[in-house]
Amino acid sequence: MEIGLTHFLTLSAVLFGIGLFGALTKRHAIAILMCIEIMLNAVNISMVAFSRWVAPVDLTGQVFAIFIIVVAAAEAAVGLAIVMSIYRARQSVEVDKADLLKG
Repeated sequence: MEIGLTHFLTLSAVLFGIGLFGALTKRHAIAILMCIEIMLNAVNISMVAFSRWVAPVDLTGQVFAIFIIVVAAAEAAVGLAIVMSIYRARQSVEVDKADLLKG
């Protein structure tokens, strides 16, 4: 049995669903950031799979995947900096208690 495009898209959909469910239900900011990273990795899997099956000679899917990895690294760095700032101000990383803009 050969692994086809549908297998990769199914894996990508399952990972994206797990990440979306986690991002919508978690209360800790770090867990939400990890779920967003899972969603971005699911997108990477589908980009590379589509690139492999639609245009196997071109590397457009792989280039986009590397770009998404760079953006995800920047998002993680900025997100963790914001979480650390909120923790210093509120002594908690729960998103319910992150009301820094309230007076």
